[in-house]
Amino acid sequence: MLFRKIEPIISNYFRSYNDKVLVVTGARQIGKSYIISYCARQYFKNVVEINLIEDAEGPRLFENIHSTDDFYMALAAYTSEQLGDFSDTLIFLDEIQEYPALLTLIKFLRQEGRYRYVASGSLLGVTLKKSASIPLGSIDILKMYPLDFEEFLIANDFGADAIDAMRENFKQLKSMPDGVHNRLMDLYKRYLLVGGLPEAVNKFLETRDLIQVRAIQQTISELYKLDAAKYDREHSLKIGRIYSLIPSNMENKKKRVVYRDIENIKGKRSSDYEEEIEYLISSGIALQVRAISN
Repeated sequence: MLFRKIEPIISNYFRSYNDKVLVVTGARQIGKSYIISYCARQYFKNVVEINLIEDAEGPRLFENIHSTDDFYMALAAYTSEQLGDFSDTLIFLDEIQEYPALLTLIKFLRQEGRYRYVASGSLLGVTLKKSASIPLGSIDILKMYPLDFEEFLIANDFGADAIDAMRENFKQLKSMPDGVHNRLMDLYKRYLLVGGLPEAVNKFLETRDLIQVRAIQQTISELYKLDAAKYDREHSLKIGRIYSLIPSNMENKKKRVVYRDIENIKGKRSSDYEEEIEYLISSGIALQVRAISN
């Protein structure tokens, strides 16, 4: 299992008996479902995982839920497990953005206190932006990202002691020994190619084959485009174009979006693409960096 810095945060949440609902947001395929499920099974006797995308494409048990009674009935139809109570049972609502009404219902499920709840969503940031009835006092939102470089180092057996020593040398403005420096630079170059998507990292660790890694990256990239296509045609085409320009923008010296390049129309401004750019940021697909002088 890959080391993830978010694991102790989620574990502490489950261990604390906090009655608020933890909502983990982030892009597709960054490991949200896996790490939530892993942590949940360390602390709860009963864990019910409900993938709401699969439900929306299948039985639609949770589609028209208007009350807590409706929810409990759908839950009973979904699982035959003997459930306990708040102390030992967790309900995991995965991809909750498929049914935004459940986000509102969370407040009332929490108040009744029958079970503990946790939720996640790959496009949840977009849903949260659009919804006017998010129960902010009943949820805690935690943003998750792909593996960072430190997590990638640990995955490649670069020891925690060496990372601590590197950090201490940095604080003291001391250089690393040549051998360690060369090892780090080699891993950094590999990280630039492999990235931080868990499936890609695991495939790299298993095979060291960058062709197989690239195939995984391309598949996930297509999933991002398919998600964008759920918007209306006009917005989805612009989202896809901005998304495809990100690598070339990063390659440029100024490293910024040139708005006229999106549709090859002069005079376009950021205000013409606010909704599309907000989608990419809120969905976790892109990170926004405000203009800086250095």
